[in-house]
Order: sequence, then structure tokens, then C-alpha cells
Amino acid sequence: MNPCLFCEIVSKNAKSEIIYEDDHFLAFEDIHSQAPIHFLVIPKKHIETILDADADILGKMLAIATDLAKKKDIAANGFRLVINCNRHGGQSVYHLHVHVMGGRWFTWPPG
Repeated sequence: MNPCLFCEIVSKNAKSEIIYEDDHFLAFEDIHSQAPIHFLVIPKKHIETILDADADILGKMLAIATDLAKKKDIAANGFRLVINCNRHGGQSVYHLHVHVMGGRWFTWPPG
């Protein structure tokens, strides 16, 4: 099994620009930013997809995402939350994560 990039970030074996951390969750800047503001929120525990998560984990991740959106001053104009699931959904790192993007207009449909 290949090592999980996000688990490496959690264990501090891979560099990242961490913007939030508590005992159970971590948020960091996306290295392949798709917007002026683009960060990820992850559980520290390895959970592969949204299909493997419970409502408590998902609720806490969304609460962290919205709090950070306010702190990064993108809440008033709006922002986008994205959770990709499995290959057809565009998931490339199999560790649950929420993309939080803002600072520009977004179009619909997204892709």
C-alpha cells in the first residue's frame, strides 16, 4: 500500500502550510490552488472517502471549513465547498478532505 500523502502531512513527515489544527482535524493550503483562497480540511484519522465517514466527522469538518472561510474573509462574497468521492468523482487522494475555495466567481456546472 502506498503511503497516504495527507497522513504524511498529519504526522509532519510532509511539508504543508497548516492554517488550523486541533486533536482531530487539520486544515492546510492546497498546493494546486484553483482559486485565490483554496485550502483543505481533513480528519487526522485516515478515512478514505465520504462513504466511510459519519455525520459527526462531516459536521465538524464543515464547521471548521466555514469558520476558516470567515477568518479568510471569503464568507461574505461566497465560497465553494467540494468533496470528491472515488475515481469518477475526481478524488485523487484517498483520505477524506473538503476543498474550500473562494476569492473569485465560480461557474456552474463545475466540470
